[in-house]
Amino acid sequence: MLETGAALIEVEHLSKTVTDSTGELTILRDIDFSLAAGETAAIVGASGSGKSTLLSLIAGLDTPTRGTVRIGGVDLFRLSEDERAELRARSVGFVFQSFQLLGHLTALENVMLPLELAGRRDARRAATEMLARVGLSARLGHYPRVLSGGEQQRVALARAFVTEPAVLLADEPTGSLDFATGETIMALMFDLNRERGTTLVLVTHDRAIAGRCERRITIEAGRMVV
Repeated sequence: MLETGAALIEVEHLSKTVTDSTGELTILRDIDFSLAAGETAAIVGASGSGKSTLLSLIAGLDTPTRGTVRIGGVDLFRLSEDERAELRARSVGFVFQSFQLLGHLTALENVMLPLELAGRRDARRAATEMLARVGLSARLGHYPRVLSGGEQQRVALARAFVTEPAVLLADEPTGSLDFATGETIMALMFDLNRERGTTLVLVTHDRAIAGRCERRITIEAGRMVV
């Protein structure tokens, strides 16, 4: 991981245009910013403004029409698809509104999975410790279907942080939760982020959540508003 304060995420002149039956649609236009290692940033804007598309491009899950993204100085779009996947596995954690847990795996197995894929021999120990950190020591052997929404999101947080990623990307992480549970989850996310010095980028409609971040990146009709 880079030293706190060094540029970790660099987004340069990023644009995304798609074509459908009605013609061309520009989703993002000339987005340009950088984030330091350890910084927290909220991407905000109305529905359909391009927030989630921007997050997908930062992750290298989608490709731009123009421009690029660098993580730790590596240009994502000069890499092959397999190389981008390897970089994500090594350096990027994800938290989604819908949790994205594997239903046939227990909480412990869901958190162990990215460690096992990385060849970590201490996967069980590290996953157990991480689940304890998010308050789920008593739920290790439970499957997602018997966990509450808040508990599932805690498992998702544990899975995201267990690999100690340089970057954590979160897309509406409290969107499926009630207010009180969402508040608890966000407090936990920010605590974990501070402990590990991760660069956090989250998409949110919640002004209070956005206000807890050091940076706010506002997208309106595909453009970044300064």
